[in-house]
Amino acid sequence: MTNPLAPGSLSGKRILITGSSRGIGAQTATYVAEAGASVVINYRNKAARAEKLVTSLTEAGARAIAVAADLTDPASVTAMFERTREEFGGLDVLVLNASGGMETGMAEDYAMQLNRDAQVSTLKAALPLLAPGTRIVFVTSHQAHFINTVETMPEYEPVARSKRAGEDALRALLPELEAAGVEFVVVSGDMIEGTITATLLERSNPGALATRKEAAGKLYDVAEFAAEVALAAVEPIPADHTRYVGDISSFTTA
Repeated sequence: MTNPLAPGSLSGKRILITGSSRGIGAQTATYVAEAGASVVINYRNKAARAEKLVTSLTEAGARAIAVAADLTDPASVTAMFERTREEFGGLDVLVLNASGGMETGMAEDYAMQLNRDAQVSTLKAALPLLAPGTRIVFVTSHQAHFINTVETMPEYEPVARSKRAGEDALRALLPELEAAGVEFVVVSGDMIEGTITATLLERSNPGALATRKEAAGKLYDVAEFAAEVALAAVEPIPADHTRYVGDISSFTTA
């Protein structure tokens, strides 16, 4: 997959991507860094992996730093943005990519804590760094975006409902964002091959991805979907603030 962004098209831009030490977040970070952006790689507890990505980006000529923050911990989120201000002076794009809820050993309400409450608190903590014309990108799935009208796999439903709750809570802030001149866009895609979520779903429900792929006709891989997230940072905002990736007919037709 080639970078969808033109070289130099993001020169001078400062971008923070939550959950970006691996997967979609890491690939998005690579695309925007190659296009000239300075990048904050956020991670929760995999410092070595995040630092390896930073090394790769800086050796290629980009400016990048890794900053640890558990998004469910307000103090660490505050510290992350303080570090970002110290290093970069502000932000031009905040990509809310981090999500979860299928992990074992977490609190019963962890999915809602991370996918709703933490998304809102992270956005609010970022606002002092966002000037008029800056943008917030929230990454979600079709299974979550359409959960109120289309059923999903039972194993994924708690995550889907928490991510939809997060999207709704963020959209409720649109008047405040618009008053501040901050743009907002949702990127919604189908199940993504090669992600930890897809791996956990397949483990709990063998054949789930093949079934979904047959229904969708195509499932994007990490590089392909990350390209769409990267483009969402620069392309015009859709009328409904939602950038749909791939075919959504199976979610919108009876």
